[in-house]
Amino acid sequence: MTEAASLRGHTLDVLGLGVRYGAFTALDNVGLSVRAGEVLALLGPSGCGKTTLLRTVAGFVRQTAGRVLIDGAGIDDLPPNRRRVGIVFQNYALFPHMTVAENVAYGLKARREAAPRIAARVAELLEMVQLGALRDRRPAQLSGGQQQRVALARALAIEPSILLLDEPFAALDRSLRLDMQIEIKRLQRQLGLTAILVTHDQDEAMSVADRIAVMRRGRIEQLGAPVEVYDQPATLFVAGFIGTTNRLPCTVDGMARLRLADGTPLPVPAGALPPGPALLTVRPEQLELRDEAGPGCFPVELGLALPLGGQTVREARLADGTPIRLTEPRLGAIRDLGARAFCGLAPGARPALFPRPTPEEE
Repeated sequence: MTEAASLRGHTLDVLGLGVRYGAFTALDNVGLSVRAGEVLALLGPSGCGKTTLLRTVAGFVRQTAGRVLIDGAGIDDLPPNRRRVGIVFQNYALFPHMTVAENVAYGLKARREAAPRIAARVAELLEMVQLGALRDRRPAQLSGGQQQRVALARALAIEPSILLLDEPFAALDRSLRLDMQIEIKRLQRQLGLTAILVTHDQDEAMSVADRIAVMRRGRIEQLGAPVEVYDQPATLFVAGFIGTTNRLPCTVDGMARLRLADGTPLPVPAGALPPGPALLTVRPEQLELRDEAGPGCFPVELGLALPLGGQTVREARLADGTPIRLTEPRLGAIRDLGARAFCGLAPGARPALFPRPTPEEE
């Protein structure tokens, strides 16, 4: 077994982490645990604290509260070069005057490793990322995907306990981005690395990560497996941020039944919500069109239809003007724009129900 292949994942624990810049709170009591050999994605809107959390783990940002532990040992007092943390930046940060091999060797030379050890490690990593034939080229002579592979090999050269990926695919086109997602996932599995991926791309997080932490305003709103976060959003923000969702204003009546604004009863448990205004979040695939009224159905006016492969994405509008979007199989003729139809929950659908927010909470 090669030295690289013998690497196994390490654990990372973030305990009550806080970062403040004057009156601005970038991270607010953030806590999470990353399991050995796991890929955790940090997902959220710009300014939510994703990159600040990553840079705090790496040691480039000093926290004002909390601790960072690798394998149970605190690393807060260690400088970045002693944390055994590898990082791949969005812009790759390669040294333009160095060759591919020299870039990969940089961290090992900084550690004063023996020349034979450096040469063997560089050769091993360049073969691993399929760049052995390009070892003498400079970054300007490489494609974006090749530069990213060099940056990844350089991060792996120091045998990091934790691999941090800061928007590593953002500068790549769609097809190359998918190729590199697969490549990084392959290497992560091969080496058993523990990794944190910062991204704003939901599809990327859903496909690459074992778990997702959805962040907002410096805090973690939900942490769970991709399917769990999509199917069972913990907050209204998560429901709206992950994927596409319809927001149906409704009311919980005194019998704990759910009704739309037009009085249509819906077969959705009200749970612990008290009587009063509520908001039902329904994924497009959780709705279906019907030709006739029936239990739980409500009238809609059909809007634009967009055929996508074997499906049609359909816009519609409720009687009170609320817009909705749904997907349906593309079978036969597409229903006319402006036509009247009925809509109901698809069999097995489990939409999420939340208290209706005030304008200040939105």
